[in-house]
Amino acid sequence: MGRSIATLILIVLFSSCSTKSEKTMVVSGTIDGLKKGTLFLQKIQDSVLTNIDSLEIRGDASFVFEQAIESPEIFYLYLEKADNNDINDRIVFFGEPGSININTSWNQFESKAQITGSKNHEVFKEYQAMMTNFNKRDLELAQLALAAGDSIDIDSVEGLAEQNYYNRYRYILNFGLTNPTTHVAPYVAITDGTEANPIYLDSIYKVLPDSVANGKYGRLLKTTIDKN
Repeated sequence: MGRSIATLILIVLFSSCSTKSEKTMVVSGTIDGLKKGTLFLQKIQDSVLTNIDSLEIRGDASFVFEQAIESPEIFYLYLEKADNNDINDRIVFFGEPGSININTSWNQFESKAQITGSKNHEVFKEYQAMMTNFNKRDLELAQLALAAGDSIDIDSVEGLAEQNYYNRYRYILNFGLTNPTTHVAPYVAITDGTEANPIYLDSIYKVLPDSVANGKYGRLLKTTIDKN
């Protein structure tokens, strides 16, 4: 009888630990060259960027954050360092349950960040790279518009800008349709695709598996569609 009770307790404890592991994100890494500063783990809550954990760094440049997480979502690492410089101090990453490693340097905190361990972040990084290309094209066209000598040139540049706008939206919608098993798909739909026809957003939602549709961004996408 006693052995049966002990076995039952072990099963319950193992089940509890397993559930915690499946719902826990561990973010660790190092910030090369950092001697002093405060590192914050942040996320958007009720449309507000919120600090959910913090760590004082004094000499040891390594860090670990452990955070309960229901489904993959966007998180930020914000470094408040004693250099009176607010530029290049925030890293954005797609968090998910499991271990995520982020290594970077104190003086190029965002640009030098190496992020591994998150499958959703790998997909998100691909999306970010393409958005950067569209943004660069917008900047190039804006510079051409400023340099345009007559109305014909300006009209031509405006046509190219409009084409870039539609190409961007086609990419966003196609990205959502071709990456339905990742939580990045509904995220890009609700952040960058809200000006699209609700029919297209609904098309993205319909190809999401339940595991994604029931996640944070899947639910928000459904709410966005229902409002329209």
